Amino acid sequence: MMELSSLERTAIKIIKEIKYLNLATITPEGLPWNTAVFTAFDEDLNFYFLSWKENQHSINIRNNSKAFVTIYDSTVPPSTGVGVYLEGEVEEMSNPIHIIEGLKAIYGRSNKSMREVKQFLSHFPRRAYRFKPNKAWVNGDSDIDGNYIDIRTEVSLMALRSGIRD
Repeated sequence: MMELSSLERTAIKIIKEIKYLNLATITPEGLPWNTAVFTAFDEDLNFYFLSWKENQHSINIRNNSKAFVTIYDSTVPPSTGVGVYLEGEVEEMSNPIHIIEGLKAIYGRSNKSMREVKQFLSHFPRRAYRFKPNKAWVNGDSDIDGNYIDIRTEVSLMALRSGIRD
């Protein structure tokens, strides 16, 4: 087992406990777009979500796969929250094997009966998506001359994956 830092343990706890992520994408016109989606993850730290293929973020993903994700508890008091920040790529999955992996994760986390793969292909309205992070950070705080600042500290994706598997 890999030795984890306190920030990495915090990130893993947040990923395991919070069921929604905020997905930031870019519109075809170059404008930012942010949306919250229910998510589940696998042991390789791929995040899965389902969405209508005509939602703005779905259109954005087809035009530009780059995305930024935040995962945090929005119910905590100000200046006490910790979040996970992930940079990566998101894809609309078309391979039935990959869709099954995503559906198992999503429906397993939501405790609902899994839908058939075909309901996320062809003429059906929803699609299955996979976000693959390539960089991760956790926020913290510091100060400059007595002034509070919010900082980001990079954490190891390899360590996060190791911690998710344990």
